[in-house]
Amino acid sequence: MKQSPPVIVGCGIAGLTVALTLAPRPAIILARKVPGLETSSNLAQGGIAAAMGADDSPELHAQDTMAAGAFHGDPAIIHLVTRAGPQAIRQLAAWGVAFDRDGQGRLDLTLEGAHCRRRVVHAGGDGTGAAVVRTLMDRARSTPSITIVEDANVVGLAAGDNGITGVAFTHHGKARTIATDNVVLATGGSGALWQYTTNPLGSWGHGLVLASRAGAALRDLEFVQFHPTAIDSGQDPLPLASESLRGEGAILINDLGERFMACEPMGDLSPRDVVSRAIWAQLQDGRRVFLDVHRIASFATRFPTIYDLCRTAGIDPVRQPIPVRPAAHYHMGGIAVDMQGRTNVDGLWAGGEAAATGLHGANRLASNSLLEAVVFGRRIAQGILGAAARAPATAVAFPEAPPIATPEERDRIRSLMMRHVGVQRDKAGLETAVEALSPLAVRCDMALAALLIARAALAREESLGAHCRTDFPEIHCEPKYAFGPSA
Repeated sequence: MKQSPPVIVGCGIAGLTVALTLAPRPAIILARKVPGLETSSNLAQGGIAAAMGADDSPELHAQDTMAAGAFHGDPAIIHLVTRAGPQAIRQLAAWGVAFDRDGQGRLDLTLEGAHCRRRVVHAGGDGTGAAVVRTLMDRARSTPSITIVEDANVVGLAAGDNGITGVAFTHHGKARTIATDNVVLATGGSGALWQYTTNPLGSWGHGLVLASRAGAALRDLEFVQFHPTAIDSGQDPLPLASESLRGEGAILINDLGERFMACEPMGDLSPRDVVSRAIWAQLQDGRRVFLDVHRIASFATRFPTIYDLCRTAGIDPVRQPIPVRPAAHYHMGGIAVDMQGRTNVDGLWAGGEAAATGLHGANRLASNSLLEAVVFGRRIAQGILGAAARAPATAVAFPEAPPIATPEERDRIRSLMMRHVGVQRDKAGLETAVEALSPLAVRCDMALAALLIARAALAREESLGAHCRTDFPEIHCEPKYAFGPSA
């Protein structure tokens, strides 16, 4: 029995990796607007974490990943991904990604917070995501087996007793359907649900809603990472000042010139949740926070993307510190998947930030996200290729398209999430958010995505990783699983 072409929803690094790995088997990518350009992958600055250095190993990478995730991650997944890291870098290079190298041709590795080794591989300086997306998109466009449908907005998935049967979407405003027995959700994260975010404004948890309505399980939705150093420029979304800056010597100060991170054991290179809470506390006390980069030599050439972002915002980072604040950046939770990227719905797969693989635990280790996208993108493709064929998918009925949030509703949702489901949370605030979002969620998918996260945050009565409950101030980070070289 012949399978129909898989449909991939999203064209960031995860979705493109699935399609390229499937080749020469046909695959269809449904992309919003200009493919790849409105994805979090395209905005990723830091790079891809992989144990490529002579002093490094996948085991050390795994230990850092587990610790940064507050020991909430799945050791089997962590070992799988960190061991696959070097091969993922080699695969991207084979597809044409030009990683930065030193004068002797070796990969130029950088250091980021909570890493014990220099293991972050980058391309184009601080423009790694854009460089990888551009290369993979060019390759996908030149691959005959891959069909890219632009300006496609998926409104629903069709699923029967035997699993997925198709996708319904609008294309240039017209209703369209595709019958298929395999759908890959690579729709990105949910950061745009918050007033301050580094994500594209289209990343509001669309995949969570699609998966949930199709019967897929979700998990760990309360774990949302707030990047500590979004550039506080008043833009929407906020541009990002990569953690690599602190790895190369930048320091955090407040408007009094105080190095408030000096009291932490890892200082300015502490895990992101620790740094975000410290900056948030400064802001709540009426202080402003800045990133001082004057110690970084040749800043404009070493970090050209960040330099240009600062200058666009009217900041000269060479002469003045960069104002920063925490902003919603990465969703560790998402659509629950197994080691192959499968959901509990037959024929439905999820990868990239939309998925909850168990890699990140309660707090993602810097630069592990693009690695996960490549490793699981390849595993999803291999799973589809090896899956048993099901009964041929039949015609899909087009559902009623859910209403889009009005500008006023969108602003209200984002404000509620920032105030009550933000860097610090408590029962009263979460209950306020749930109560306010519930009536909106009946008619608005964006509000439904926010409500799912708020409910999960209310249910977890502890502080763990990026989930900080001020009414449960004791931070738990004991190992959830036995963890060691053989785990």
